[in-house]
Amino acid sequence: MDKTAIRHAATVIMVRDAATNPRILMGQRGAKAAFMPNKFVFPGGAVDAGDGEIQLASNMARKCIARLCHETDPDLVPALAVAAIREVWEETGLILGQSGRWPATVPPDWAGFAKSGYLPSAAGLRFVFRAITPPGRPRRFDARFFMVDAGRLCGDLDDFGHACDELSHLQWIALDDVRHFDLPFITEVVMAEVSRLIRNGQTSDRVPFFRNDDEESLFLQLGAAVIRPQTG
Repeated sequence: MDKTAIRHAATVIMVRDAATNPRILMGQRGAKAAFMPNKFVFPGGAVDAGDGEIQLASNMARKCIARLCHETDPDLVPALAVAAIREVWEETGLILGQSGRWPATVPPDWAGFAKSGYLPSAAGLRFVFRAITPPGRPRRFDARFFMVDAGRLCGDLDDFGHACDELSHLQWIALDDVRHFDLPFITEVVMAEVSRLIRNGQTSDRVPFFRNDDEESLFLQLGAAVIRPQTG
């Protein structure tokens, strides 16, 4: 596998008690991780080859799908949603789903999820940010960031017992306290947008997009006709 290739990825920002005391679920990457070691991040990761084969019980809103299709093969969109749900399950043990029966044969990555009695559901996912890792990094991703209200999660929001060990110190962090944690630069940028959305009632007619390639870096607004150079 070409480790310098840009891989499609999905990241999920889970928001708890948005109207009263908003908190975000984050965890810390390991010290030996090749990508963003020791940093506090949202659950997320690369799209796997099998993600496109998983059927969703419910899809995202049409507006989100339309914006995801900007400069993207529409056939990739379901796999992005599936990857987001899978990464939440793998890294936190939490489930974005609805009750239902799986086919007789369940892919190994989904065995634990299926055993819980749920099918993956993207109904609550909202596309809020997109960013491509700049050149020169050990890993590069074209990451789509999704917000979801924690009320869409099934089960105990504080039970991380089924999580893998990729993220440690999983915790719901108060929105005003997130800035005190060791965050990657792009996470700080996304958090600024997330904070704005939460405080504005989570409504917006645009999706920011940091597009970094070998020729230039642009800050675009998906869903709006605004394009300007990235600064800083």
